[in-house]
Amino acid sequence: MATKPEGKGDVEIQQQMNRIRVTLNSPDVKKLEKVCSDLIRAAKDHAVQVNGPVRMPTKTLRITTRKTPCGEGSKTWDRFQMRIHKRIIDLKSTSEIVKKITAIGISPGVDIEFTIANS
Repeated sequence: MATKPEGKGDVEIQQQMNRIRVTLNSPDVKKLEKVCSDLIRAAKDHAVQVNGPVRMPTKTLRITTRKTPCGEGSKTWDRFQMRIHKRIIDLKSTSEIVKKITAIGISPGVDIEFTIANS
């Protein structure tokens, strides 16, 4: 029975592949889409498997207030709303490669959350 001699070049540390879920939130759709496309382009440059972006339902936050501070006069109301857009991108890669991918410039007003799960 022959054995293969172990050398310094034979010992290779195999890094564990993880499923990384990137969740992006922003009230501005243009900034959100730009960050999504930059993130996907960087992932494809590093040969990472990408799923998404998945467009989640938009949350609409509404506030209705009376215009007059004293409460007298005609009952007129102000209606304010803010829409929060959400995208989800799944990456399958090692943590170190994802750190390189996420070094892109991120626009202010875009919130990013990373969730790492073993696969």
